[in-house]
Amino acid sequence: MQKALIIAPSWVGDAVMAQPLLRRLRERNPELLLDAFAPSWVAPVLERMPEIRRVVINPFAHGELRLKVRWEMGRSLRRDGYQHAIVLPNSLKSALLPFFAGIPLRTGYLGEMRYLLLNDARRLDKQALPLMVERFAALAERPGATLQRPLPYPRLSVDAARQRETLDKLRLAPAKPVAAFCVGAEYGAAKRWPTRHFARLAQLLANDYEIWLLGSAKDAAIGAEIESLSAGAASNLCGKTDLGQAVDLIAASSLAISNDSGLMHVAAALDIPLIALYGSSSPGFTPPLSDRARVLSLKLPCSPCFKRVCPLGHLDCLEKLTAEQVLAEIGMLVTECRSGFSRDSAVHSVAPLIAAEAAPTGTRKA
Repeated sequence: MQKALIIAPSWVGDAVMAQPLLRRLRERNPELLLDAFAPSWVAPVLERMPEIRRVVINPFAHGELRLKVRWEMGRSLRRDGYQHAIVLPNSLKSALLPFFAGIPLRTGYLGEMRYLLLNDARRLDKQALPLMVERFAALAERPGATLQRPLPYPRLSVDAARQRETLDKLRLAPAKPVAAFCVGAEYGAAKRWPTRHFARLAQLLANDYEIWLLGSAKDAAIGAEIESLSAGAASNLCGKTDLGQAVDLIAASSLAISNDSGLMHVAAALDIPLIALYGSSSPGFTPPLSDRARVLSLKLPCSPCFKRVCPLGHLDCLEKLTAEQVLAEIGMLVTECRSGFSRDSAVHSVAPLIAAEAAPTGTRKA
């Protein structure tokens, strides 16, 4: 029985975008057993991918080496008998575990002096593979092979019993359709729509939707501010759920409004009608992969800057994006979804868009 280990990214959105790679590996070998090595905060997303057998928890914090512990963990994985490892992050340390585990075939992109650690080292062609999801998926192909397009969209599965348990635990029994507001952005403030805009939108939607504010414990204060500014039109659940429960709640929603964040990619992978709000970042590299998603960006001359905090101090790219503008997009999106517009659930290359907009290069390090 063939076994492969995926060294997963440390960002939730990036982990979501790895799913087409997993699907392609299983298409090529239906009997392949796929495990993932991932941080605990990413594991709930991978556990909702039907291709993954189990998740081995990565105990290392961002930037942490702990070489002796990595060596010991690699040696302990030898008994699992993996024949193939695919390393998705671009860092040197992410390639150490498969090397220490003695996995015969170790695939990944060149970067950070990884020649000795990877024996199937690929050179990334950024023009041919403009999207992160494409760069991941290409690692499932033989060296030099052309990526098969279109790629299927990432899709997460939801267990109905677990979802019911989440709703009961949080005492949620919505009497109206739910709009999930994903109000955080781990990368930084330049990717967060202002709290007063979220609050205003909650008030505009309150007659037709129940509003749930979702985010991590770091977003609890932001959620509390939105709840207060909305005069109770929105319910603050930030920090009250783990990632798995947040996935369950988004899946129970009829609409999602999100900053460019991990939960945005989760909503897209759950095929929820989605409005994705872009400020300092660009949809040209990591867009929401769903035909039921709309991207909103003012495309100001100063954006995308890819900064964590607005370098000009005004954050006009998000400040000037009003709740009324978002409401209008919601109306058009809901109308399209109700009319059953055609969807092919596949990722097509967006090379012209990449050429027009600056985008980060390579895959992220971890």
